[in-house]
Amino acid sequence: MCGEDACSAMPVRREMNICLKSGWSAHPCQFTGTNVHLLQANTAQHVQGLLCPGYRWGNRVIFGKSSGPEFLQEVYTAVTYHNKSPDFYEEVKIKLPAKLTVNHHLLFTFYHISCQQKQGASVETLLGYSWLPILLNERLQTGSYCLPVALEKLPPNYSMHSAEKVPLQNPPIKWAEGHKGVFNIEVQAVSSVHTQDNHLEKFFTLCHSLESQVTFPIRVLDQKISEMALEHELKLSIICLNSSRLEPLVLFLHLVLDKLFQLSVQPMVIAGQTANFSQFAFESVVAIANSLHNSKDLSKDQHGRNCLLASYVHYVFRLPELQRDVPKSGAPTALPDPRYHTYGRTSAAAVSSKLLQARVMSSSNPDLAGTHSAADEEVKNIMSSKIADRNCSRMSYYCSGNSDVPSSTTAPRPASKKHFHEELALQMVVSTGMVRETVFKYAWFFFELLVKSMAQHVHNMDKQDSFRRTRFSDRFMDDITTIVNVVTSEIAALLVKPQKENEQAEKMNISLAFFLYDLLSLMDRGFVFNLIRHYCNQLSAKLNNLPTLISMRLEFLRILCSHEHYLNLNLFFMNADTAPTSPCPSISSQNSSSCSSFQDQKIASMFDLTSEYRQQHFLTGLLFTELAAALDAEGEGISKVQRKAVSAIHSLLSSHDLDPRCVKPEVKVKIAALYLPLVGIILDALPQLCDFTVADTRRYRTSGSDEEQEGAGAINQNVALAIAGNHFNLKTSGIVLSSLPYKQYNMLNADTTRNLMICFLWIMKNADQSLIRKWIADLPSMQLNRILDLLFICVLCFEYKGKQNSDKVSTQVLQKSRDVKARLEEALLRGEGARGEMMRRRAPGNDRFPGLNENLRWKKEQTHWRQANEKLDKTKAELDQEALISGNLATEAHLIILDMQENIIQASSALDCKDSLLGGVLRVLVNSLNCDQSSTYLTHCFATLRALITKFGDLLFEEEVEQCFDLCHQVLHHCSSSMDVTRSQACATLYLLMRFSFGATSNFARVKMQVTMSLASLVGRAPDFNEEHLRRSLRTILAYSEEDTAMQMTPFPTQVEELLCNLNSILYDTVKMREFQEDPEMLMDLMYRIAKSYQASPDLRLTWLQNMAEKHTKKKCYTEAAMCLVHAAALVAEYLSMLEDHSYLPVGSVSFQNISSNVLEESVVSDDTLSPDEDGVCAGQYFTESGLVGLLEQAAELFSTGGLYETVNEVYKLVIPILEAHREFRKLTLTHSKLQRAFDSIVNKDHKRMFGTYFRVGFFGSKFGDLDEQEFVYKEPAITKLPEISHRLEAFYGQCFGAEFVEVIKDSTPVDKTKLDPNKAYIQITFVEPYFDEYEMKDRVTYFEKNFNLRRFMYTTPFTLEGRPRGELHEQYRRNTVLTTMHAFPYIKTRISVIQKEEFVLTPIEVAIEDMKKKTLQLAVAINQEPPDPKMLQMVLQGSVGATVNQGPLEVAQVFLAEIPADPKLYRHHNKLRLCFKEFIMRCGEAVEKNKRLITADQREYQQELKKNYSKLKENLRPMIERKIPELYKPIFRIESQKRDSFHRSSFRKCETQLSQGS
Repeated sequence: MCGEDACSAMPVRREMNICLKSGWSAHPCQFTGTNVHLLQANTAQHVQGLLCPGYRWGNRVIFGKSSGPEFLQEVYTAVTYHNKSPDFYEEVKIKLPAKLTVNHHLLFTFYHISCQQKQGASVETLLGYSWLPILLNERLQTGSYCLPVALEKLPPNYSMHSAEKVPLQNPPIKWAEGHKGVFNIEVQAVSSVHTQDNHLEKFFTLCHSLESQVTFPIRVLDQKISEMALEHELKLSIICLNSSRLEPLVLFLHLVLDKLFQLSVQPMVIAGQTANFSQFAFESVVAIANSLHNSKDLSKDQHGRNCLLASYVHYVFRLPELQRDVPKSGAPTALPDPRYHTYGRTSAAAVSSKLLQARVMSSSNPDLAGTHSAADEEVKNIMSSKIADRNCSRMSYYCSGNSDVPSSTTAPRPASKKHFHEELALQMVVSTGMVRETVFKYAWFFFELLVKSMAQHVHNMDKQDSFRRTRFSDRFMDDITTIVNVVTSEIAALLVKPQKENEQAEKMNISLAFFLYDLLSLMDRGFVFNLIRHYCNQLSAKLNNLPTLISMRLEFLRILCSHEHYLNLNLFFMNADTAPTSPCPSISSQNSSSCSSFQDQKIASMFDLTSEYRQQHFLTGLLFTELAAALDAEGEGISKVQRKAVSAIHSLLSSHDLDPRCVKPEVKVKIAALYLPLVGIILDALPQLCDFTVADTRRYRTSGSDEEQEGAGAINQNVALAIAGNHFNLKTSGIVLSSLPYKQYNMLNADTTRNLMICFLWIMKNADQSLIRKWIADLPSMQLNRILDLLFICVLCFEYKGKQNSDKVSTQVLQKSRDVKARLEEALLRGEGARGEMMRRRAPGNDRFPGLNENLRWKKEQTHWRQANEKLDKTKAELDQEALISGNLATEAHLIILDMQENIIQASSALDCKDSLLGGVLRVLVNSLNCDQSSTYLTHCFATLRALITKFGDLLFEEEVEQCFDLCHQVLHHCSSSMDVTRSQACATLYLLMRFSFGATSNFARVKMQVTMSLASLVGRAPDFNEEHLRRSLRTILAYSEEDTAMQMTPFPTQVEELLCNLNSILYDTVKMREFQEDPEMLMDLMYRIAKSYQASPDLRLTWLQNMAEKHTKKKCYTEAAMCLVHAAALVAEYLSMLEDHSYLPVGSVSFQNISSNVLEESVVSDDTLSPDEDGVCAGQYFTESGLVGLLEQAAELFSTGGLYETVNEVYKLVIPILEAHREFRKLTLTHSKLQRAFDSIVNKDHKRMFGTYFRVGFFGSKFGDLDEQEFVYKEPAITKLPEISHRLEAFYGQCFGAEFVEVIKDSTPVDKTKLDPNKAYIQITFVEPYFDEYEMKDRVTYFEKNFNLRRFMYTTPFTLEGRPRGELHEQYRRNTVLTTMHAFPYIKTRISVIQKEEFVLTPIEVAIEDMKKKTLQLAVAINQEPPDPKMLQMVLQGSVGATVNQGPLEVAQVFLAEIPADPKLYRHHNKLRLCFKEFIMRCGEAVEKNKRLITADQREYQQELKKNYSKLKENLRPMIERKIPELYKPIFRIESQKRDSFHRSSFRKCETQLSQGS
């Protein structure tokens, strides 16, 4: 029985391993007879294989070794030399026959081997025999045995008994050790026929008793079972199946499941009574499925499904063959089922692609061909012998039941017929408790069983061509409905539980989706659609978490929509005869295909998700509803849901595009028509699309108060569903979209937006273009503008990014090799080897390629399967392929966008709002030109532009000034392209632009200005600007104008030539700028020169000022960058003051004087040079009030960055009146907060700020060209030392001219050019300080004021009359040189030329006066510093009165004050120096006293030393300080003494009068 059953499941394997682990276990002294000594010698053993009566001795069943024949009939062990208890340690492998009997046994023969052979004697001496029967109670004997050894020849029929229980013989058998076990043996069986498990053995034996003719009672193991106890024992055996050991259960899994499924549907009569095992069998299947899933030793696929169960359902399962009544004697023998044959290996064949064939076909190996090879003859004979003529006299058998296989017998079927799919569905419905939970936990297995049994039922009953509604009974359909409802409720219940249950809910949701997916191919589609609707309604009613709800339904719908007949299910075609050929068209779909047509619908409603659409296109309507709900929802995790929704639509469209059935254009038109509502959904989601123009895409658009934003976080479920247009579980609430508060939308990321845009473009490409044009023509202008905004995003979305950097790939490969090396080193250090690594890889969860060798279900996992060993590192060929695909995608996307724009242009010709639409179209076109494009697209784009200019040129030039400037900029940029085709197209477009503007206004000054501005902008910003290619393009345009015969009689060719000459001059300056790219000062001078040349062209000057600001910002010269913007703002203010007379606006550049006196140079603009109404200049976005404010705000930010906080205040003084006039209170709040920060910085950082350092730089030598004998004042960063700038300039010009030709003049004396080498370049660098007159110091009080708006600088040169730079105090002269620059620092440049130089020579006593004033000033600053700085005070004090340096001031006094000078001209200098010393000694006394108050206890001695030195210095200086020159104190006139009379005293004025009268 077991052999026959096992052969039905898999190829038969019958092997037995015999391990002879020990020989004689007893001591030889225990033996009797004369052979005792023989046992002490050498012993050998002989195994003679399988023996049974009638079995031919010549059969070879023992496997041979690799060096010998494949099979042997006997085998010998090795000889054990001089061992009383020999251990053989041999292993013998025997092939068992398929049919074993009780006579089969193993025979062991023992020999003594003589080492020294005697003459005439045999080497081998027979010792004895032992044997082991193979079967005992029809079970294999396996395990360890201790057998007795017979010392005589064995009697006949010895194999009928075991060696231990041989009955008494006559004569009796002589045994070793008195019939005790002395020979140990271990037997192991590897068999797919014999179960070797008690529970399985009992179950199979009892099933066999029902299938075959047996005589009761039957023996099961050691138990005898009567016919009356058969039902009870069979139920127990079914229940105990789950207690079987895992290994045999896995080996016989297919057979066990087949038997259980047969018991569940087969009516049985046991002892004359009908028995029902359906519930027991089903519960046993559930328990087995649970055990297999819970086992950690069994593999699972990537979805957590047990691979054994999956392979069983896919390859093995077939409907149970219901047994008829046992045939009576003489009846024809039934042929065995062909699936019980043993299949031979054949070449691999592909599995059929049809669903029904996949459900019906069943084999033990998916790689086998359809035809079977010849079966094993021995097994075939055994199985055929099982079905023999037997007498049907027993009372326990399978009752004749219904079979799904059509029978030739005309006998009527019994009323109590059962179908497997109906019984399985019924058991799933009525199950309770843990069984029910397990069924739903592993619902995939039971759903797969249901589907395959239903498919086989349809096939076996020939119902493929019948109506779907008649294929299955109403009761079964009710059970299916119940199952779906119960599973849905279980899913909802798990989702409201903790997070760990969500994974189980997701698996159940996927299983249910695949179940309904399969039902769409088997059952009535209307019935399945109702199940889907019930699922959605039920899930909506039980879940409050909107993201989770949408996510579950999306996953559910994504699987359903992957159906191969998805398009037909959605009735995408208009007529049945135009539908694409379907391998299995549904009858219901064909009958209902004529109920929808595009002629019965309004065009506008075709782009909306209406209720009619959802009813007609059910699955697509559901998917669009979920997409709309996901896009409109908010909450935690909604981004992932939105990504999933968009990905589902994207995958669907990708599958349509790759489907060979949808290749024809007319079919794609109908498919695109099916997806038209997606366009409306995308347009509604326009505010949520990713903004590709900014770096940070995670933004939210909010509106309203904070309370509204807080309340927007929790949205009502019904409101959300109503917004999404969802018709599931909706209640009448009366809420419409327009009445809802503006919510916080979750922005889509870049990938999601890109996928959504791909869907939109695919629809636009494949839809009926006439339908698109009609739709556009009926749209309002606001919707058209939204479409243009969408196209604008598409342009940015599909910009070609170029190839990835190959260095990045090599870096990844290098990193990977480093990781491998690190792991290897770690393994070596830990002492781990290959074995440890192998064990770790075999451990659960360490599979390198999970799911790679797993059986994948046909057409299902393909929808979301991902290759496990996905390659991370990409080769150069792969990168090139990706770049090619990316480029093709970009070209295709932009061509679709271009077609869409042409449709809009055609449809907008008759509209009143075409001016605004044309502006939007032009904006999209210009934006596409700004992106990297292929030459193919550029050719078409330029053609569209020329057509647009020709047809709507007037509107474009009048209404879209800013767009026309951008257009000129982009066209001129492409004129410098390296591609000849692109340059020719750009030249033609630019010439047409000029020609049309001239023809429209007879003066193309605006285009001329825009082209010039564009070139200026390209020069300043474009990194890929090519001057040579642009020159060629300019020559091409000039040739166009010369060959245009229609324009020869007009001034147009002359004006074109003038324009091109101007452009060439700009290019010349550009080339010169490139020569000085490494010289920042010269580069800025050239840019300044170009900007200066555009003084009469405000737009161009503004452009160059902005370019200069960018250059300064890159060099971190923030103050100069801010000044550039201030000049630009002053230029704008001049223009605004001419056009608009508003009190809050600045009155031209005069209002900017407090910021910088240099701004007055922008006041050159006047009515004589500017005609904005006629020429169209100053029409840019900056020449507005908002543009003025923007420039000033940028300047303020740069001033703040540069540390000029006082200037920030002056800038905002101009901004605040404009903001107040416009009631921009939010900006005012921000402005005042910035002012507060600026003032705080002034208070906290006043003396800590470091402003610029200034140097005088003179250039001498012909090598400098224009710079020869020029002097400049350079502004360098704070704390720049003289050696730093000297090294920088010397190194730079050394690179230009050669290091040997550059020399730096070390001193600051005047340079005599006649003494210089004409072949060298000389640079003289001198440190200079700001210079102020005494009256200026009254206004320059703060540290900032002394470092801002500087035009005069001074440097000193010491010298003596003898020509030496240094000498004694009375010989030391000093030359003070004051330089005046052309502009005040800070300026828009960092170096300004010197326009005036003044020199003052100081005599030695004047030098001493200046030095003493400086020391006195240092003391005063240190004394008055708040808060006091003791260290600074002590440092200055030590330098004034310290013992080491007091000779300095004292020596000066002794040199110049010791005697009264003989020259009366020096009297006043003498007196002035005396007064300086007097103030100096007074300040020293104040400093000593203040230091006394600041010192600590440990500095008292230091203080006493300072006071002592101060007193000593004071005493030494007192005579000189108190000595006065009498001549300086004589009265100017003599007054006669009179009596003191206050009433008659003469005043000073009266004395003057008297003197004048006397004279």
